[in-house]
Amino acid sequence: MRQNYKMILQYEGTRYNGWQRQGNTSDTIQGKIEAVLGRMAGELVEIHGSGRTDAGVHALGQVANFYLPAEIEIQSLPESGKMPGMSGKKSVRMKKTDQIRDYLNAYLPEDIAVISVEEAPERFHSRLNAVRKVYAYRIETGARRNVFLRRTIYGLGQPLDLEAMEQASLLLIGTHDFKGFSCGNKKMKKSTVRTIYSIDIRQDFGAGGVTLRFTGNGFLQNMVRILTGTLIEVGLHKRSWQSIREILEAQDRQMAGFTAPAEGLCLEHVFYD
Repeated sequence: MRQNYKMILQYEGTRYNGWQRQGNTSDTIQGKIEAVLGRMAGELVEIHGSGRTDAGVHALGQVANFYLPAEIEIQSLPESGKMPGMSGKKSVRMKKTDQIRDYLNAYLPEDIAVISVEEAPERFHSRLNAVRKVYAYRIETGARRNVFLRRTIYGLGQPLDLEAMEQASLLLIGTHDFKGFSCGNKKMKKSTVRTIYSIDIRQDFGAGGVTLRFTGNGFLQNMVRILTGTLIEVGLHKRSWQSIREILEAQDRQMAGFTAPAEGLCLEHVFYD
């Protein structure tokens, strides 16, 4: 008998080649977590993420699920202040879900953190059961880059016309075919229709930048970054806000804006019924 577990995690994606495990590199979020879970369980463990964040993209609230033997015994961790591998056990009896969380956090790299682990229904799937996701894209508009934010913000260094960007964003709200705002993967045969519920654009971090927050039922590969790049071009007066309608109608990636750099993007929340 196997138990399904749901976990919420966060990571700084700067040095990783995205979420998805890849055969030619071990530097993926999925690969790192599966390696630690496999070590803990003594068998191969596959995790399923709510979405495949690209290389360099971050997450505050990524959700994943995985299965473990129901009767698994979690190895005791070292006492506080001792390194893994040293003797000593915790005296406080913990729930198995907390033991799994603590084991992962003890052996994962410092730029990946598991926030919580909980038992989930047998058929719960983090991607298939997700009903809404929130992505935030942060842009620095000041002339001088903040060195402490450089890994998690796009240093544009130019002011943006937020009113024009908001006008353009209104044309994106609702259910549309977003093929023109996707990476144009010709192998993709699934529907490119998605629903965007809201796009919130506001000045942020001491008015030295702008945050765009997208809420939708799902997003295509690179969709948020292409939407952001297009809205940035509107904010720089390089294109009109009415051009959004033309891109949606033509479904032509070449008509949309540039793909905004990965470092500014963060998966904030995933919601379930």
